[in-house]
Amino acid sequence: MTQTALQQGGIFLVDKPKGLTSHDVVDVMRRKLGIRRIGHAGTLDPLAEGLLVLLVGRATKYSAFLSGQDKVYESTVVFGRQTETGDSEGAVVREIDPGLEPSVERWEEALDRFRGEIQQVPPMYSALKHKGQPLYKLARKGKVIEREARTLHVHRFEVTASRWPEVDLIIECSSGTYVRTLAEDLGRALDLPAYLFWLRRIRSGNCSLDQAKPLQELLDSPEPELMKVLFKPTELGLPEDPKACGSPKL
Repeated sequence: MTQTALQQGGIFLVDKPKGLTSHDVVDVMRRKLGIRRIGHAGTLDPLAEGLLVLLVGRATKYSAFLSGQDKVYESTVVFGRQTETGDSEGAVVREIDPGLEPSVERWEEALDRFRGEIQQVPPMYSALKHKGQPLYKLARKGKVIEREARTLHVHRFEVTASRWPEVDLIIECSSGTYVRTLAEDLGRALDLPAYLFWLRRIRSGNCSLDQAKPLQELLDSPEPELMKVLFKPTELGLPEDPKACGSPKL
């Protein structure tokens, strides 16, 4: 793969496996491609899998625009248990009998509290920084820092399947939404502890998981095959000039 072609820029849509950080993916692709100018548009926690938009060469100029687009997630939430991190990576700190599954009417009432414009306080176990330190490092030391609530938009929040007390939900939301916080807040609305067990991003703006390639497949592919799956920005509905993006929504 020629450096000239890469410097012109393009976008890889990667199906990130569980267990890797977004920066891990950037690092291995830098080694694979032999180019430093690579970034991503929207962090996925190690727990999460699914769509990671990887920007190469000049396409890194689209980073702010693409990061700010709406996201769609599939998730599984467990009710009746609370973990210290709000997800399956943390130790269980509270457990109760969840009882019978809520009625359809109660589900709808609880979910509707988190649709539309909402205020959400970022979790302590997050990569947000306080005086240069990630909050999760402070949380591991038992420290709690006051965080300001953010205004977010949840366009869709629905149950798609239930194996009570495990429930599958789909969430379409604005950038910056913490799904594990939504999971915990939904539990509180149902008078139950809850945590995020599984998360997969299936869409970011115009980019879909259906278009993505598994990370290992990209790493195993010869250079000519990689060039075939390197999207031009215009193929994903982006203008040729990143300065023309304007608003973070297409």
